[in-house]
Amino acid sequence: MAKKVVVKDLLEAGVHFGHLTRKWNPNMAPYIYMERNGIHIINLYKTAAKIEEASEALKKISASGRKILFVATKKQAKDIVAEKAKNANMPYITERWPGGMLTNFVTIRKAVKKMASIDRMKQDGTFMTLSKKERLAVDRLRAKLEKNLGSISDMSRLPAALFVVDTTREHIAVAEALKLNIPIFAMVDTNSDPRVIDYVIPSNDDASKSIDAIMSFVSEAVIEGLSERKSGGDDDSDDEEGMAKKAKAPKKDKEGKEAKPAKKAVKAEVPSTDEEDVEAMKEAKQPVRQKSKKEVLNEEE
Repeated sequence: MAKKVVVKDLLEAGVHFGHLTRKWNPNMAPYIYMERNGIHIINLYKTAAKIEEASEALKKISASGRKILFVATKKQAKDIVAEKAKNANMPYITERWPGGMLTNFVTIRKAVKKMASIDRMKQDGTFMTLSKKERLAVDRLRAKLEKNLGSISDMSRLPAALFVVDTTREHIAVAEALKLNIPIFAMVDTNSDPRVIDYVIPSNDDASKSIDAIMSFVSEAVIEGLSERKSGGDDDSDDEEGMAKKAKAPKKDKEGKEAKPAKKAVKAEVPSTDEEDVEAMKEAKQPVRQKSKKEVLNEEE
């Protein structure tokens, strides 16, 4: 079981500190407890409830075998998010958000494959056949790709959900997820708009201590979901590959033997019982008798 969210721990981490009152977003009013010294204070009881709600949803997603993409490019969040995402074995973006990361995912996958092809060149010796200038250019390209896309090299398809730290800063990622109807989990501060977020966690998204506290709960829920999936073993009903295998597998009867496909029923032709139809069929089967010459002459007379 994941550890229970304690309001006192959130208070010590400074999760309750919002932005200056003049920078607030009015849509965050339901999550604001009070104002003190020109700063909005977030209601931590609502934060705790929202953390539990989001953790339960993330746990279900990870238990189904799908990926959750973590996004945090601000300086105080990137190292924490990268560490927590690695522990949970999930993809993450902590450098610049590559435009079209979700909406143009095919092109992003090509860039990831380019990285793999450079690695193959180095292994089979093709890399050494290039000139010194070409080798330097390839090394620079490899380093750039590794920096921006190395953390998503294992993500072969679109993620099932997005977890964002600071929705105002990561507005492009949020817009792309909305366009593709991908659920968004996010740490939302008092200066952000919570209406476009599916699972809002009202919290301080500027302090590293606060980010670490929230990410700890989230990553634990994801890891717990993964462990449930492993303990489940053969239960792969939510996995696409498992569903495809089940569809292809032959159906079996109660004794475990393969059931034979049912034969199509052939309709028997029922003869008509109408007497007139029977007489007509008999006449049709009888050979036509040709008239003699005498009979023809008698008819003419």
